[in-house]
Amino acid sequence: QVQLVESGGGGVQPGGSLRLSCTASGNTFSMRRMGWYRQAPGKQRDLVASISSGGSTYYADFVKGRFTISTDNAKNTVYLQMDSLKPEDTAVYYCWMASPNNYWGQGTQVTVSS
Repeated sequence: QVQLVESGGGGVQPGGSLRLSCTASGNTFSMRRMGWYRQAPGKQRDLVASISSGGSTYYADFVKGRFTISTDNAKNTVYLQMDSLKPEDTAVYYCWMASPNNYWGQGTQVTVSS
């Protein structure tokens, strides 16, 4: 079993920045990929960014150039640095791990509004 605990959400004005953190505990030895999904009200859950155990990254087109995913393997933590935030980035952000089963965090709200 794997437990994922997220932090760092909140409210920010357009153009601002936030950093999300997700710390994994439990059986993380088999981790293949970690990342972040988001879900806005009434919409499907979309993959935002992910990173493999080898360090390869993926970004959805709608965040390329604005968001950066990184890890601290010593802390079993994955980060999502979000810059140049837009109102359309408003959503609940979920941490995800494939190990190889899928695990999810509880979600953290990000609100971008003036």
